[in-house]
Amino acid sequence: MTAGVRTDYDCESTGLPAERWGEAVFQIAEEEIVVEVSVEKDVIIAFMFGEEAGWKGTLKGLKQLFSQAAKGK
Repeated sequence: MTAGVRTDYDCESTGLPAERWGEAVFQIAEEEIVVEVSVEKDVIIAFMFGEEAGWKGTLKGLKQLFSQAAKGK
């Protein structure tokens, strides 16, 4: 797995190597948003929003969640 990060300041870092997991952390004032991708047996994706909320599941589950949301379910 490799990772990349880009910003609107034309800053880019790509090809960051990872064997099992990688995460991106965004700090906005007092809020923190974390996105983690793990490539163990299945691809696992986790979203954390500060200490109060989050979601964790498989890539397949995330695709289904977005598909249902797009359909208005």
